[in-house]
Amino acid sequence: MKARSIPLILVLSHAALPVARKLQQVSGGEIVGPQGRVETGRGGVNRTVANIGDAIRAAFNAGRAIFGVMASGSLIRILAGNLKDKQSEPAVIAISEDGASVVPLLGGHHGANDLARELARMLDGHAAITTSGDIRFGIALDAPPPGWRLANPQDAKQVMADLLAGASLRLEGDAASIAGWLDESGLEFSADGKLALMVTERQVEAIPGVLVYHPVRHVLGIGCERGASVSEAIDLAERVLADAGLSPHVVAGISSIDVKADEAAIHAVAGHFGVPLRLFPASLLEAETPRTATPSEIVFKEVGTHGVAENSALALAGKESWLAVPKRKSKRVTAAVACAPQLLKETDIMETGRARGTLFVVGIGPGQEGWRSPEVSRMIGEASDLVGYSLYLDLVADISAGKTRHDYDLGKEEDRVRHAMELAGEGREVALVCSGDAGIYAMATLVFELLEKGNLSDSAKRIGIAVSPGISALQAAAARAGAPLGHDFCTISLSDLLTPWGAIQKRVKAAAEGDFVIAFYNPVSKRRRTQLSYARDVLLEHRPADTPVILASNLGRPEEKVRVVPLSGLQVDDVDMLTVVVVGSSETRTVTTCDGRTWVYTPRGYAAKEGTGISA
Repeated sequence: MKARSIPLILVLSHAALPVARKLQQVSGGEIVGPQGRVETGRGGVNRTVANIGDAIRAAFNAGRAIFGVMASGSLIRILAGNLKDKQSEPAVIAISEDGASVVPLLGGHHGANDLARELARMLDGHAAITTSGDIRFGIALDAPPPGWRLANPQDAKQVMADLLAGASLRLEGDAASIAGWLDESGLEFSADGKLALMVTERQVEAIPGVLVYHPVRHVLGIGCERGASVSEAIDLAERVLADAGLSPHVVAGISSIDVKADEAAIHAVAGHFGVPLRLFPASLLEAETPRTATPSEIVFKEVGTHGVAENSALALAGKESWLAVPKRKSKRVTAAVACAPQLLKETDIMETGRARGTLFVVGIGPGQEGWRSPEVSRMIGEASDLVGYSLYLDLVADISAGKTRHDYDLGKEEDRVRHAMELAGEGREVALVCSGDAGIYAMATLVFELLEKGNLSDSAKRIGIAVSPGISALQAAAARAGAPLGHDFCTISLSDLLTPWGAIQKRVKAAAEGDFVIAFYNPVSKRRRTQLSYARDVLLEHRPADTPVILASNLGRPEEKVRVVPLSGLQVDDVDMLTVVVVGSSETRTVTTCDGRTWVYTPRGYAAKEGTGISA
């Protein structure tokens, strides 16, 4: 279940709100504006942001469509540095404040042009389509409608250019009768056209001047033994299609039984063909047995259905489908092909069966939008569900509109991780949201601990997992203060909720004796008031009293506060649970610049390097 993120509707002033509300009515989008210039609540926007550019870039990286009721030039400048792949960019549309002009800027061949036309009709405005093929023929040859694939998209640009220059065109192929989208276009066909659009299910060689379109109506069912090789699975799948004369482009999806959710070979087949993998429980597959060609009692005893390849192919292709290719078998893999009477769009495929389910374990940094990685934004954008501590979920509100939130209080770590994994086990795309870095005193380690011995459901044990790093509080504190981590350092949590106090004491003493720069996490709480003072006293036995100590709290947020105090002046009452305490080593220094600011750094030893100009 891949999330369909709702559009981001941007306004820069209250004057744009009437148009924005109309856009919201047809798209369900979220209206956002800059703090200080627009208000939230009734009559205002849904949310305000400190930096509108950061909000636009975050939404773009997360794959959200963007409707900017603002100047097109502003949108272009904001997104210029984020443009990488036009095949994957979301729709970006600029709309004038009066709604008269609707301009698709990006994603024109991936829905933006049609979307702009729809918005223009609703606003009684004009869609400023600039794609030449769309203007002349009402069609983009390199972007066929859902249910069709172009075999050689790299040739579409030249063919369209030749058509615009006056070249004639013919339509040919064995399935032209179902290519209504071509008949409804502004294209004119002649029997002796120099160029050709071919519609076929067959695999054909590339021919200059010929664009080949394949109707997508087939499903490839795959079964395999545990641990079957990727190469064997792909080889069998390709051979089955080739022997049937079918192009790989006609495959709408790969299907299998749900106990194979974590089977690498089956995922590799789906990746090879670039289509979704959908999974079915044995009970649903068994219902397809009367339509299969080679039911097996052996398979039934193993997995509870008389077939996997044939049954799953028919289940995904639909009730009116038939077996185009009965089960074929290699040493450890089986494959079958089912065909549907109608085109199989991706939306049809994604609504049938379930996906493997993925858990994205993401670190969002200290909370500032600019410190969140594009990969994390993308993962949150792809997620259907977000799980986490309520404060952390609030911090990603700019890219999570329309997603299902699962809020938890502090202290419910196992509950939230277990819930996230079970949700993913249902086939959902789930983001487990952590502050800082997900693998540093956060939830990533608990994910793997539960996998090993957490009594999870079978489906939750078979999910896909991706961990994405974030800027840790340690890194953020260091960056704000200068470069205290320039040499060897370590982190120690002073919380004894999960670690015995005796073990923490040993680590503090060892780090003090090793002269490490130390970052203390969880330094104090309402209950714990003595651990930090203990650490301070131990460190004073091994390093100077004026050793710099950085106290950094609420990093990346409006309440951010960073101070530098001497080790001897470190007071427990100056620290809370939102504070990271970084204690320098005996080598850590401070330097004050001409503007009066004091920076902290730990020399790495460059002064001893031959040829340096640094005083020893």
